[in-house]
Amino acid sequence: MAPEHPPSPTGSALDHYRAPIEALLREIIRHGNFRLDFTFRTPETSGDDIDAPEVVVDFSGPDADLLVEAHAELLNAIEYVVLRAVRLEEGLFPKISFDCQDWRRLRIEELKLMAQVAADRVQETGSPFALSPMNSRERRIVHLALHGRPEVVTGSDGQGSERHVVIRPASSPARRR
Repeated sequence: MAPEHPPSPTGSALDHYRAPIEALLREIIRHGNFRLDFTFRTPETSGDDIDAPEVVVDFSGPDADLLVEAHAELLNAIEYVVLRAVRLEEGLFPKISFDCQDWRRLRIEELKLMAQVAADRVQETGSPFALSPMNSRERRIVHLALHGRPEVVTGSDGQGSERHVVIRPASSPARRR
């Protein structure tokens, strides 16, 4: 199935990456013997969307479940490899997202809720709370979700795949990162 190309804002920095992304995805799907289709779409956004991308590459098909198994590790891997292979400028990474079965939207909602619950716990106990390790995009969502809560501060600790968000009371000596 040929990917649909929605109209994009004139001069969008992502326009020049669409063709190489599409070509590379076709090769990955063909060589991986995946039964997948994909489309490019412009997501519907509201004023409270955190880190909403400009373009979503949306996968569907009989093998879609494979992409979202194990916390969407395969979906994340394909996204990472494709965006690096087409040499997407670092500043554009948040502007494009790969999704399947609405997994990303649901994950963002989960992260925002988790952040609020953890912040409530920190506020009640006065003790820092460390979340599980997550990728940089997910950590950013947590930081943004708590940006409007002056009673807590967030920071990222750890290295590599163990990097995680720590939520602390604002009165502690830790600074917002």
